[in-house]
Amino acid sequence: MGGTEVGLPSPASASAPAPRRFSRDEVETRVFGVLRVVVIVGLLIVTLFPFYYMVLLSFRPLDRVLQDPGALWVGPSEWDLGSYLTVLASSASGGQGFLQFMANSALVSFGTVALTLLIALPGAYAVSRLQFFGRRQVGVLFLAVYLFPSILLAVPLFVFFSRIGLRGSLVGLLIVYVSQIVAVSIYMLRNYFDTVPVSLEEAAAIDGCSRLGVMRRISLPLAMPAIVANALFVFMIAWNEFLFALLFLVEDRDRWTVSLGLSQLAGGIEIPTTVLMAGSVIVTIPIVVVFFACERLLTEGLTAGAEKG
Repeated sequence: MGGTEVGLPSPASASAPAPRRFSRDEVETRVFGVLRVVVIVGLLIVTLFPFYYMVLLSFRPLDRVLQDPGALWVGPSEWDLGSYLTVLASSASGGQGFLQFMANSALVSFGTVALTLLIALPGAYAVSRLQFFGRRQVGVLFLAVYLFPSILLAVPLFVFFSRIGLRGSLVGLLIVYVSQIVAVSIYMLRNYFDTVPVSLEEAAAIDGCSRLGVMRRISLPLAMPAIVANALFVFMIAWNEFLFALLFLVEDRDRWTVSLGLSQLAGGIEIPTTVLMAGSVIVTIPIVVVFFACERLLTEGLTAGAEKG
């Protein structure tokens, strides 16, 4: 009678809290949170490492690259700008002439963007807003034109521009680029104009705006993200295009674009690897700079023009 009864919990065990059990939602949230970080880091490594290694090789002397090609980090004392000087120097000075190539590519690329948008914006707006016979089929036709293989048009365009005297000129190459890209630009911009509320344009029309005024004050500001994205798309195509640049400009080195210059570096047996990597970096940097310069405009126009002011 005087002993402790068997089976009764002690005061210490009675006051101990039960272990917390995580709910299914908490487990999934934590697991997917960790997986998201792992996936993002993995994608960044896969994406940035080739560019990092390319930049690293372009700054290293050729003899050090041959001695230790797998080095992933070098000190500032080993950096060498000789490869970049060789790439940018003119051919008369013993260089590769990439400074002239970049100027030619910039002229053609920005000219292609300007002319393409000048044609595509009113065309896309007309297809999106105006009612006419065959309106639904026009979009499919534009996309079909872009899907037509460019290689089949190479010979006819080569013969045509040779006869009118524009082969070998940057103007002829610009016209070819515009004719190849304007169809898909109209198709892409039309799809975005379709998302702009018609009620905003109707309200502006009631206030006395003309069709051009509605387009300039309402539709274009709201479509600015799509316009900038389309401009970047056109710029990258014109900057990197190789086939028509080869057909039209191969005879005159002073009018080469960067794609032709880079192909010469890649195909030259006597060209050092460091010079090739320096040329690749120089070709890539303008696209990166243009993208980050226009990044703000991709979202800036989402609500611009939505309010009367």
